[in-house]
Amino acid sequence: MAAYIIRRLFGAVLLLLIVSAVTFAIFFLVPRLAGQTMDQLAAQYVGKDANPQSIQAVKQNLGLDQPLYEQYWDFIRNIVTGTTYKFGPDASECSAPCFGYSFKNHVEVWPQITDRIPVTFSLAIGAAVIWLISGIAIGIVSALKRGSILDRFFMAIALAGVSLPIFFTGMLALGVFTVQWPVWDEGINYVPFTENPGEWAWNLLIPWCSLAFLYSALYARLTRAGMLETMGEDYIRTARAKGLTEAKVIGKHGLRSALTPLVTIFGMDFSLLIGGAVLTETVFSFNGLGRYAIDSVQKSDLPVVMGVTLIAAFFIVFCNLLVDLVYAAIDPRVRYS
Repeated sequence: MAAYIIRRLFGAVLLLLIVSAVTFAIFFLVPRLAGQTMDQLAAQYVGKDANPQSIQAVKQNLGLDQPLYEQYWDFIRNIVTGTTYKFGPDASECSAPCFGYSFKNHVEVWPQITDRIPVTFSLAIGAAVIWLISGIAIGIVSALKRGSILDRFFMAIALAGVSLPIFFTGMLALGVFTVQWPVWDEGINYVPFTENPGEWAWNLLIPWCSLAFLYSALYARLTRAGMLETMGEDYIRTARAKGLTEAKVIGKHGLRSALTPLVTIFGMDFSLLIGGAVLTETVFSFNGLGRYAIDSVQKSDLPVVMGVTLIAAFFIVFCNLLVDLVYAAIDPRVRYS
C-alpha cells in the first residue's frame, strides 16, 4: 500500500506539472502564435496611461522579455518559493504559493483564492452530504420495491432531476422562497461559518438543495441499477441461506458492492465542485472560485485564471487518489501492492 501511495503521489505531481505547462502554453504561447506581442500583454498591467517606458519596465519586472521556457520555470518557482514584484517605485512581496498579481486590480491572486475557497467548500460539502444520503436511500428503496408505484414515482423524480439544469431549479427556488413565499425575505447571502454557523447553514439550504437535486437524481439511478444487479448474485442467496437478517444482507453484501461505481463518480463530481460550482455560485451571487474564474475569463485576467485552474486540477487529482484508496475499504477484492 505504501509503495502504491508513493507512486500515485509522484504521478499526481507529474500530472499537475503537465496541467500547469498546458495552461501556461494556452495563455502565453497560443496568443503569441496568434499575433499578440509581449508589449500588449504587459500593457494590461500598466493600465490606460501606458507608455513605452512603463511597458518596458513591466516586461523586465515580470520576465515577459525572456524566452517562454524561462517564463514557465519562473512561474513554477514562484509558486514554490515566492518572489518580489516591482510596480513603479514600490516593491510587492508575493509569498509562496505565488500565482502572481491580477492584471486588472494588481491584487495578489492567492489571497483572493483563499478568500473564496470557504464559499465553494461550504456549497460543495453541504450539497454532497444531501445528495449522497438522499440518492443512495432512494436508490435502495427503488431497487427493493422494483416495479411498484413508489419505484416509478422515485424514478420519475430522478428523471426530472437529471433533466432540469441548475440555473432553472435555482432560479425557481429563489422565486418561490424569496418572492412568492418569502421564507428568506432578506434574500440569500453567504455568511461565513465562523461568524454564525446557524445563519451559514440557513442561507446555504436552498443552494444545497438546488445543487443536490441534480446529483441525487443521478446517484439514485446508479444505486438502483447497482442494487438490482448485486441482489441477484449467488453470494446474496448464500448470505440469506446462512440466516443473516435482511438488513445485513442489503447493507453488508448488496450495498457494499453497489457503492463501488458511486465512489468513482463521487470523487469526480465532488472535485469538480470544489474547483468551482460555476452555475450555482452565479445564480445565488456567491463569490466562490467558479464565479471568480468566470469573471476573470471575461476580463482576460490571465494570472487569476491560471491560479484557479491549477487549484481545481489539484483537487481533482487529490480526490481521485482518495477514491483509489477508498476502493480497498469498500471492496475486499481490491488490493494494492
